[in-house]
Amino acid sequence: MAKEELLTLEGHIDEVMPDGRFGVTLDNEHRIIAYTAGKMRRFRIRSVVGDRVHVEMTPYDLSKGRIVFRERTPGQGPGGGGPRRGGFRR
Repeated sequence: MAKEELLTLEGHIDEVMPDGRFGVTLDNEHRIIAYTAGKMRRFRIRSVVGDRVHVEMTPYDLSKGRIVFRERTPGQGPGGGGPRRGGFRR
């Protein structure tokens, strides 16, 4: 059993803030501040206003959360919709 159980809720992004934080309105009409999970940053998964997301929250602070999944938007292909730019090299 985990030391602390996390709540997983769904919502949509309604505001983009500095430092990789987002204003998220949950399906139960509560509004929280959420940040992107490390794996989403690592794989450069971008989130924009209007995206459906899954948010993990701790039961101790119900005003903050972590975005762990962004649902695919219909109509966008696997390439993201635009031409692919060259990546940077070290």
